[in-house]
Amino acid sequence: MHDHDTPEHLASYADVLAGELPGTWTSTHLPADAKDDLAELSDRIWDLDLIAASLAEHPLQQVAVLSRPDGAQLVLLDRRDERDGFLLAAVAPRTLPDEAYRAVPEPNGIALANDPFLSAEQVADDLLARYDSALTQVRHNALDSLQPSQPDRVVLTWQPDGSVATAPADDRAGAVLMDNGFVQDPQSGIYLLEGDDTQAQARALREIGPQLDALGIGTALQHPAGRTTPTAAPASMPPVPASSRTPASRSR
Repeated sequence: MHDHDTPEHLASYADVLAGELPGTWTSTHLPADAKDDLAELSDRIWDLDLIAASLAEHPLQQVAVLSRPDGAQLVLLDRRDERDGFLLAAVAPRTLPDEAYRAVPEPNGIALANDPFLSAEQVADDLLARYDSALTQVRHNALDSLQPSQPDRVVLTWQPDGSVATAPADDRAGAVLMDNGFVQDPQSGIYLLEGDDTQAQARALREIGPQLDALGIGTALQHPAGRTTPTAAPASMPPVPASSRTPASRSR
């Protein structure tokens, strides 16, 4: 059995695995002292089976993150039982609204033998195929959950978890959004502003109004439940108070 406390073995295994998977993948090692990154990653592991059961008993200590240019990520972690090898899980994109995950089956992770060359075939035929299918579904759902923007108006939609999402039709609007804290999903084009820091979120929403207005682009703010056409918001768009929004955990 390999040594769970030896990061070199995990990192080297991940490097080989990344090179053997179809497409272009890079590998990054997160050591045990990267506690904030590990906690954030643990919340996004897209699994309700083998990996979830392991994490319930053994929180992440060190991992390797395999990343693809389109934003897809896999996380490799040591097995913490009597068996040799590793566990590999899919990672849910942080930029997509929680509503997009509803009714999409989790691409549950798999156990890998201590041979990255053989494991690459297993990953490509099993986990990666299910992960790509789930990603396609949630990205499609995310677009359907948003009121479309127009070239002269950006529609911002509150999400159940308190974040704000939008899919601008103008690259100039996208640049303004990213300058004010929005993060773009590379495949769907959706921009998401997290609601963890409500003061920072409110400040960003206030500031993008006049910046977009200077480009001749209006703004509108809506809640997804109504699905009604929103009225144009003023340039200095007042944020909805945090107390009026009910956070909802992501259904994965």
